[in-house]
Amino acid sequence: NGKGSGGGVRLPMFRKEVSVGSCSRRVYSNGHAYHINSISLNSDCEHFVSADDLRINLWNLGVSNTSFNVVDIKPDNMEELTEVITASACHPSHCNHFLWSNSRGSVKLADMRCKALCDDHAKVYEEEDDPSRRSFFSEIISSIADIKFSSDGRYILSRDYMCLKLWDVNMERQPLRTIYVHEQLRSSFCDLYENDSIFDKFQCAFSGDNQRLITGSYHNYFHVYDRNGKTDTCVEATKAPKKKVGVLPKKPFSRGGKKEVPEMDLDKKIMHCSWHPTQPLVAVGGLNTVFLYGAEPGSGASSPGP
Repeated sequence: NGKGSGGGVRLPMFRKEVSVGSCSRRVYSNGHAYHINSISLNSDCEHFVSADDLRINLWNLGVSNTSFNVVDIKPDNMEELTEVITASACHPSHCNHFLWSNSRGSVKLADMRCKALCDDHAKVYEEEDDPSRRSFFSEIISSIADIKFSSDGRYILSRDYMCLKLWDVNMERQPLRTIYVHEQLRSSFCDLYENDSIFDKFQCAFSGDNQRLITGSYHNYFHVYDRNGKTDTCVEATKAPKKKVGVLPKKPFSRGGKKEVPEMDLDKKIMHCSWHPTQPLVAVGGLNTVFLYGAEPGSGASSPGP
């Protein structure tokens, strides 16, 4: 009873480590014949769309064995195939609208109220290539890797291999901003093609207030741009990151002009990124590591940094 010892009985403490796991709640099968490249939840929170190279399906969250085909670009003869679907995204507030992009550099807005099969788009956002800059690699680098709606549905963000483009939903003719992410690699297309790096797919995202844009690059860099296209905050995703702030180039580098190209490790790349819907907090993925970055305490900044 502890009498005469000056204290009570001391019991050993056992600390249990908390582990996070996942379990399958429902499997949505038999909807795709090719690899799925994107999934997007509908604004009604009852449906979602999934896309592969040739089809986009609409699913009900409560029905796992049946889906509705809303886009189908598979030709009768596969030799006539000229494009594939690369991404899809639902509108943040209009449950009948969704975006999809293709390997030819087009972003298409579809309206499910018009007809059941949305192969005929309502709007198409596409910028014509400059004929003087066309090359063997033009079609490869123009393929859209990712598309996003802004939270208010007013803007569209698209990312191809070289550029980040900001579109106004009401203006199809040309983007509001074209941001050249790693234009210094343009002279190295042959090397990038030989090692397959030119086929890398980089994601993009809006900030919660839609004032900033984020996307990844090589050498474990990710870039945060203001929506007006004035500044570029470049951060290297490491345990001790360094931040660089620069001014965006207004035009791509010319072919004839000589420009010093800094060394970039092509094996280190930030291909995945996501911005918190309400906080200045971003998550980026490099190799097998996820990095979280937020605004410095007391800085009042809305852009994440080290």
